[in-house]
Amino acid sequence: MRCSMCGVLFCSLLLLQTAPAADSRGQEIENKAPVAARSDADGHSILVELFTSEGCSSCPPADALLEKLDATQPVPDAHLIVLSEHVDYWDHDGWKDPNSSAALTERQSAYVSALGLKTPYTPQIIVDGTAEMRLDNREQEIKVFQEAVASPKIPVRIGDVIVDAGNPAVLQTRIEADGNSDKRNADVYAAVVLDRVESQVLHGENGGRHLTHVAVVQQITKIGKLKKGQAFAEAVQLKLKPGTDPKKVRIVAFVQESGAGRILGAALRRPAS
Repeated sequence: MRCSMCGVLFCSLLLLQTAPAADSRGQEIENKAPVAARSDADGHSILVELFTSEGCSSCPPADALLEKLDATQPVPDAHLIVLSEHVDYWDHDGWKDPNSSAALTERQSAYVSALGLKTPYTPQIIVDGTAEMRLDNREQEIKVFQEAVASPKIPVRIGDVIVDAGNPAVLQTRIEADGNSDKRNADVYAAVVLDRVESQVLHGENGGRHLTHVAVVQQITKIGKLKKGQAFAEAVQLKLKPGTDPKKVRIVAFVQESGAGRILGAALRRPAS
């Protein structure tokens, strides 16, 4: 489980931000408003998951790419909801990533199995749970986003995210999803995500570098199931890790076919000011 792609491969997707490219309706991919200015109901939500590590020297360009996708929203008629998921299998090579999690390593491994891939690696991008984005092929990259935009989605809604007055480490909200017409049941997840993280790496392949990350996953929790033909609605409480400023997080909810399957819908919401 190592870096099987050089950082230079990310240059091709960076071109999405600087050069126009046609989408499935002949439109051009163009810059849009930053995610901070968008609501969870804007556009057709597409979940973009980056599996990364501060111990991997090929990952910083991918981290920068994810930040650019988050900020520029380059895909027409779509809201890219990005997640930076830090795996832990690099933690034994000189630097323990403070954002890493065994649970996120397990999530990546589940994708590898579900998609029939050979092995996990970093950096690796999975779009909507169905497609691995191979960044050495720009046409394929654009095709992945085109297919994601064309795929029907279930509306997912996140209510106001309220900081518990008696315990600021607890967020309260309500998550809803419309009925699922597919034959398979699906799982409903809620993720606590840090807006931005900075780290001074002291050892390992990135030793001496100051790294920044956006949309860093603190936790992903399965909160229920979406049964065929039924809607989902549930009040949830999400506990923050000690020292986390609730003003600097975002909540992401998504519905996913069981077994690391297709993302059926997603939404993003920030705590109320």
